[in-house]
Amino acid sequence: MNFFKKETQIDFMQLRIKAMTFSCIICLISVISFFVNGMNLSLDFTGGTQIRLNHIQQSPEDIRNWAQTQFGADIKVQEIGSEGDFIIRIGNQVVQSDQAAISQVFIDHFGQSKFSSIAYIGPQIGKSLLMNGVIATLIALLTTMLYIIVRFEYRFGFSAMLALLHDPIVIIGCFSLFGLEFDINSLAAILTVLGYSLNDTIVVYDRVKENFIRNKKLSPEETVNLAINQTLSRTIMTSGLTLLVVLSLLFFGGDQLHNFALSLTIGIIIGTYSSIYVAGSLAVSLGLDRESLLPKSRDYLKHIP
Repeated sequence: MNFFKKETQIDFMQLRIKAMTFSCIICLISVISFFVNGMNLSLDFTGGTQIRLNHIQQSPEDIRNWAQTQFGADIKVQEIGSEGDFIIRIGNQVVQSDQAAISQVFIDHFGQSKFSSIAYIGPQIGKSLLMNGVIATLIALLTTMLYIIVRFEYRFGFSAMLALLHDPIVIIGCFSLFGLEFDINSLAAILTVLGYSLNDTIVVYDRVKENFIRNKKLSPEETVNLAINQTLSRTIMTSGLTLLVVLSLLFFGGDQLHNFALSLTIGIIIGTYSSIYVAGSLAVSLGLDRESLLPKSRDYLKHIP
């Protein structure tokens, strides 16, 4: 099943300089924003206190306003399900020794029957989560590069790693630039985007390798261009359908899934762009040629027209 009735003839490689310039600009903006504005990290990473309430009739805004009068401005209120269950997060200005006093404040206001639990997340635990997430991302990038080097060619490996690195930089840059809260779900979405973008990239690379073997007369630019056009229908259909599902989570999934869905939405859009414009263009710029992909021990392939 194809999105287009006929195979497209779009000259993507003609735009590769403009595309790479655009990628450099948005990555530079993202990096500058990260160092200037920093990240609005959630309680998952900064530490603090988490309270769970059950069967509450008040709105999230009312609960947040009341909690801010008691504990300050650093309050996050998240509704879970539709039964009036809430999670209230208080920033790390509250220490672990205050847990009993905090519990009593909530019990006095909401009642013992509606108070479910209280948990303290220390700053060290939050830093450990963040560091583990960074390490997981780096491991994913490095193992991906090694796989593609073994499966295809080293130029493909380096270009794929740079294309994959491009995606989380832009996602993090968006969160930093607009002051959006970055939580553990957002980090999970970044790892998901890496796998999603890699899948599209490998499909294009596999077609590039096939075209290099079958068509001796095509230049590297023409071969990559042909491969992208041949896989364009698949890319648009898979990305478009996935994006529709993620957008439904973004608009109707509630606060609990909002950051996850937002990260995925940005990642799918930028990942599709990087698979089309960044990965192949970088491989060509690094000097990709037909001889580097031909199996050296199979001389009969040289006779294929």
